[in-house]
Amino acid sequence: MNGIIHQCSHPNDDDVHFRISEDKIFADIFHYLEVLFRIIKPRKVFFMAVDGVAPRAKMNQQRGRRFRSAKEAEDKIKKALEKGETLPTEARFDSNCITPGTEFMARLHEHLKYFVNMKISTDKSWQGVTVYLSGHETPGEGEHKIMEFIRSEKAKPHHDPNTRHCLYGLDADLIMLGLTSHEAHFALLREEVRFGGKKSQRACAPEETTFHLLHLSLMREYIDYEFSPVKDKISFEYDIERIIDDWILMGFLVGNDFIPHLPHLHINHDALPLLYRTYMAILPELGGYINENGHLNLKRFEKYLTRLSDFDREHFSEVFVDLKWFESKVGNKYLNEAAGIAAEEARKNKQKKQKAQENSICLAALEKNEGEATPKTVLEDEPEDDDLFETEFRQYKRTYYMTKMGVEVVSDDFLADQAECYVQAIQWILHYYYHGVQSWSWYYPYHYAPYLSDIRNISELKIKFELGKPFMPFEQLLAVLPAASKDLLPKCYQHLMISQDSPIIEYYPLDFKTDLNGKQQEWEAVVLIPFIDEKRLLQAMESCNKCLKEEEKRRNTHSACLMYWYDKDAEFQYLSPWPEKFPAVERCHTRYKTIPLDAWLVEITHNKITKINKSALYFCGFPTLKHIKHKFYLRKSGVQVFQQSSHGENMMLEITADENSKEQMVENVASLVLGKRVFVNWPHLEEARVVAVSDGETKLYLEEPHGTQKLYMGNAVPPTKVAYIGDKEQSIWIKEVQGISEQYQRRKGIIIHETSIVVYAQLLTGNRYQLNQNGEVYLEKQWSKQVLPFVYQTVVKDIKAFDSRFSNIKTLDDLFPPGSTAFMLGSPYYGGMGEVQDSRDVITEGRIRVVFSIPCEPQLDPLIQNQHKYSVKYNPAYILASRLGVSGYLVSRFTGSIFIGRGSKKNPHGDHKANVGLNLKFNKKNEEVPGYTKKVGNEWMYSSAVEQLLAEYLERVPELFNYIAKNSQEDIFYEDDIWPGEDENGAEKVQEIVAWLKAHPVSALSRSSCDLQILDAAIVEKIEEEIEKCKQRKSNKKVRVTVKPHLLYRPLEQQNGVVPDRDAEYRLFDRVVNVRENFSVPVGLRGTIIGIKGASRETDVLFEVLFDEEFLGGLTIRCSPARGYRLPSSALINLSHGSRSEMGNQKLTAIVKPQPAVNNYNSYASDLSSVCSQKVHLGGLNHSPRSLFVPTQAQSKQDDEFCSIWQSLQSSGKSHHAQQNMHEKGAVLPQEIKLGTGNQFYKPGFNDSSFKGQQRKQDPYKKFKEDSKVTRGESQPHNKISNKQDNELESLLASLKISKENEVQSYSKEARVTSEEHLSPQSFAMKGTQMLKEILKIDGSDLETRNEMKSQVNDVPAPPRQDCHGAALQYRQAKKLGMFRHQLIKKKSNLLFSLPVGSHNQFIPLQVTKKRAASKKNFELKEFQSSPQAAPLKNEQPVSSDHIQQDSSSAPLKSPQAAQSTVSFQDNVATPSVPHNKSTPNTSSKRKPRKLAVNFGAPKSSQ
Repeated sequence: MNGIIHQCSHPNDDDVHFRISEDKIFADIFHYLEVLFRIIKPRKVFFMAVDGVAPRAKMNQQRGRRFRSAKEAEDKIKKALEKGETLPTEARFDSNCITPGTEFMARLHEHLKYFVNMKISTDKSWQGVTVYLSGHETPGEGEHKIMEFIRSEKAKPHHDPNTRHCLYGLDADLIMLGLTSHEAHFALLREEVRFGGKKSQRACAPEETTFHLLHLSLMREYIDYEFSPVKDKISFEYDIERIIDDWILMGFLVGNDFIPHLPHLHINHDALPLLYRTYMAILPELGGYINENGHLNLKRFEKYLTRLSDFDREHFSEVFVDLKWFESKVGNKYLNEAAGIAAEEARKNKQKKQKAQENSICLAALEKNEGEATPKTVLEDEPEDDDLFETEFRQYKRTYYMTKMGVEVVSDDFLADQAECYVQAIQWILHYYYHGVQSWSWYYPYHYAPYLSDIRNISELKIKFELGKPFMPFEQLLAVLPAASKDLLPKCYQHLMISQDSPIIEYYPLDFKTDLNGKQQEWEAVVLIPFIDEKRLLQAMESCNKCLKEEEKRRNTHSACLMYWYDKDAEFQYLSPWPEKFPAVERCHTRYKTIPLDAWLVEITHNKITKINKSALYFCGFPTLKHIKHKFYLRKSGVQVFQQSSHGENMMLEITADENSKEQMVENVASLVLGKRVFVNWPHLEEARVVAVSDGETKLYLEEPHGTQKLYMGNAVPPTKVAYIGDKEQSIWIKEVQGISEQYQRRKGIIIHETSIVVYAQLLTGNRYQLNQNGEVYLEKQWSKQVLPFVYQTVVKDIKAFDSRFSNIKTLDDLFPPGSTAFMLGSPYYGGMGEVQDSRDVITEGRIRVVFSIPCEPQLDPLIQNQHKYSVKYNPAYILASRLGVSGYLVSRFTGSIFIGRGSKKNPHGDHKANVGLNLKFNKKNEEVPGYTKKVGNEWMYSSAVEQLLAEYLERVPELFNYIAKNSQEDIFYEDDIWPGEDENGAEKVQEIVAWLKAHPVSALSRSSCDLQILDAAIVEKIEEEIEKCKQRKSNKKVRVTVKPHLLYRPLEQQNGVVPDRDAEYRLFDRVVNVRENFSVPVGLRGTIIGIKGASRETDVLFEVLFDEEFLGGLTIRCSPARGYRLPSSALINLSHGSRSEMGNQKLTAIVKPQPAVNNYNSYASDLSSVCSQKVHLGGLNHSPRSLFVPTQAQSKQDDEFCSIWQSLQSSGKSHHAQQNMHEKGAVLPQEIKLGTGNQFYKPGFNDSSFKGQQRKQDPYKKFKEDSKVTRGESQPHNKISNKQDNELESLLASLKISKENEVQSYSKEARVTSEEHLSPQSFAMKGTQMLKEILKIDGSDLETRNEMKSQVNDVPAPPRQDCHGAALQYRQAKKLGMFRHQLIKKKSNLLFSLPVGSHNQFIPLQVTKKRAASKKNFELKEFQSSPQAAPLKNEQPVSSDHIQQDSSSAPLKSPQAAQSTVSFQDNVATPSVPHNKSTPNTSSKRKPRKLAVNFGAPKSSQ
């Protein structure tokens, strides 16, 4: 817990201005705990342990840390004041108060008790779990209290060896602790650690943090591999559990919280490989293991240390050789200090090893002791040279003890005492890790450890410990706090730290030295302060103890751990510890009991290793290297760990190919895995369903109707199709394989060798409740829509996996108990949250009665249409350059980084380089600075803010711009070259620039990934205003309906990860509702999407949502505080998608749909070329192919062409009116798009159009799924809707059944119809087509086009074997087809049509006025310009009805009896189209036409 407390109270110690209120600290700690609980999802126990009073051995380190942090804080404040900064008046948070016994910790403890009671009473997911709270009053370090609990559980006779543990914390100690448990399923949860670069502030919000799981299960297997070479060499049994015990012991030798590291043994100087090599060399001679379950075998340990001490001599011989060499150069005077330092320099240059830190100190000391001695001459004779070496070596060690430990005589007794102390320390630590504290009062009494070669004669030592008692909290406070933190102590003790006549004043030095002692980081330095003498401390305190107040006495006690659990029968009010900030728990259902301090103590003799049940059961999430055959070996391969390649050796795994070559035939593989569940991504196995198999030449895929995801169990044969792959797809296949094998080798250290077969599969996303024929409820696995490639040799087939699906829900009554929350997935009221009512009378008919509350929704359409007024405008570099009068190169260069070195190019001074760039774009990291820079494709765009910045910069240092313009080819520039004049001081100039940049607010701006599509802060503000207006209207009505269960979504934990409605597409400005329970965001809270963060996996795509209300744990994402949050699609239902579906037509905006790597194949035949071409067009970003943020390569030219079409059509269309109308409505003209007006609505033109089409090869004769209903706006007079349209509708429905030829003919007839006055949409489109042809120079007559059309439509019934065509053909076809497609769909049903208003086109029932008719042109033009993504229009049929439900706002009227049908027929070839208005993700496309999901009973009052 302490890591969380520190993180939430002082996240960034470098910021001296940072202040935080205590209630904010507590709220943040609660929130952090909630997030961790959600990540881990504990099933049995949640143990929260705060550090209590630590053993004395740990206090020395705590004391050093606290003294250092007080001193650092003081220094930082002093520096800030010297610079003239004004600091806040409130006191800063003193992190030293996070020590047991302080008032802060006492208050925190009360709040944690409140938090546990509140969560257990109000949060279902906490109710099945036993919660332990071991607070600061319970002695012991947090992690050791948890391990004590685990040990006591393991000692019970019925302990399940497959229990799974997850321990949270960043301390590396936890790795050792977890391994001491010898539990097979143990993981550590920790925040991502980022090394290198400047110290970045850790993101405070846990949602912003990347968490990593460190799997000890894998680590155990890697340790096994590392030490497996000794298997054949030892005479006793090789036991990995014992090897792990010894591995833990070796880890202690490089230092930990209780003892210093051995001299020169540093992890970053490869100390660990040295320890392991030595161990493997000596183990065969030992006759057994060194660490016998926490007991040190001294004889064996001594042998090991003796062998290890060779290292001391080797290290010294390096120094010695250098000294000898230096002596031969300068004569025999090397014993003085300057020569010693010079020797160091020479050695560094020769050795390039950084082990020299202490040697110069030693040499300086050597000079004192031996300066008077007779100078030694260089001796030629070998034997004497050896003696000399030993003498020098002893002298070298003596100097270390004298200077570091301050002893005057290094006697044998002293060395024996050092050895005994060190061995005792190792034994104490082993006990502490394996058996708990064996002595509270023991500690290691030195700041430094002895040399390895001096730890000898230890085999006969008798090591005993006295248990003693832990310190009381106030004793520990006095023992570890510096005088600067005296206020944390009760008043009566404070004088002991500051008064000159205090008996223990020397323990509180105001100034002290630190010694890096060979380390590199300041925090690793030894803090040289005296150790506290326990007796003197207690004597000094004794006189003050009687002055303690009652409250202070209560704080100065040890108390037991608390165990809480849920009891529904208990009900009482739990009062809040801080009523103004945290509400009382009105109905608390918690019971608790105290656990005595020694309840979990396990006798040393009982602590045995549990034998693990090594059955073949695989626990998902606890990876193992079994399952796939492989070799292993150590070699330097630069595997990337912590964002950089490792320098040392890596344990490489090499998958060995199966000799059985029959299995490598693509047909055989397909018969084994196609349509089956397998495990992919070895060794971190994940379940997936295979949908295609390919060997780069042939591809076998499942032929399934859209939306079905069936597993073919046992001998069921899946419907399979075969396709042969063209060249383009082959090259994509090769690229995919390369990408996968590179990722495996670089990130996982696994060599996968030649790949012959790739398996395409959909990952498991979660489980969903389904209803079977008998009305029983069961959990069904849900697979991602996204299909990803995996290489066959890393796929695991037949393993038994532990099924974590536990469900006590068997019937509809269990699934929808009265009072539970459910969300609507049908229409009307899509996304509405409701409460289930008593449904006993209707449940037999398979319906559930629900009361939905329908809140008022904000009207965002006007804002969407005018968004360009508020959004930041971005321009390409050349536009900024022309305005500033510089070259585009300079704009590009100065917005990135520019390095200026010292001196001149010919004569550089040192390596120091200053960065004087504005740092507004980061190509390598693919990051931009919102509001300043934006990456569009591969081109960077800049806002006017950048222009002002550059103008200011240019004014300050024009000479820098001039110089860089002239020397553009260089990477680094030099001060003296830029400012060559005698009177010019380049270094000063550079410092001025750096200081100006540092002080400029631009240096503190946050970056975001270029994959993120966002609405600018100004638009977000407008959305907030609109929502406020909406709140004032307060029209919240309730409706009672009976609904079929498959149209209801219940937010249950078992369904986590399942996307409520899989057909929903997400766009900016969409209104959504949170359907995830027990999350920071309250369930049912509505919000608006203001950002979309793409990812390579569908499940990792995150939506930034601005919610309508503030909530606890809310983030600030370009919005008011505590109203933003980032959520995956599994947590949301998209209300706008529902209204789009109800309107029967998608608005014509670009769609951001997370389908990053490989899109959903309706039949998996669809060629992968689409994916690759997509990647190319999208500049390699993992966006959806329809993302609106990525322009195509042909952008500017096409835009110009569109502009000219636009203008010529405008002039020919007679209607000046339409133009005006356009401007009134704020539509986006192509010109604006080209300049990059707010990329929110940039819509890629042609390139993207073909992809989706290739993937939607659906059966064109779809049965009608939905029942038709009329959508009319109240305000629109509908008398214009004549019978003519009814007839048209009928003829259209009929024409769908007529043969293809007729379709083409009727189409072409229609296309010829022209009317002079107002062009009908069809003729208008033809006119546009002709002009487009002229522009694009498409030769040939109408006839050719028609033939082409005909041939394509003729293709319809044939099985989809486009794979051979190659994407290029499809692309061309799509281009031509795009122009005609909407007529094909619309026929002459003019019932609905759209106005091109801004980016979201809203569909409005037609009111045929001249103005509207004219503006049809805009619509048609939009259709050319955007890739034809408009979904098929619905053909609506007016139906009269008795009572029509009506909303207060002008919502479309719904007709209850109307059967509503979607005519969704697709041009089979390459026409993109969006399947539409699915009432539920699970309905198969063959469903019969059915009634509306809602039965309205007798009219309610609300109607």
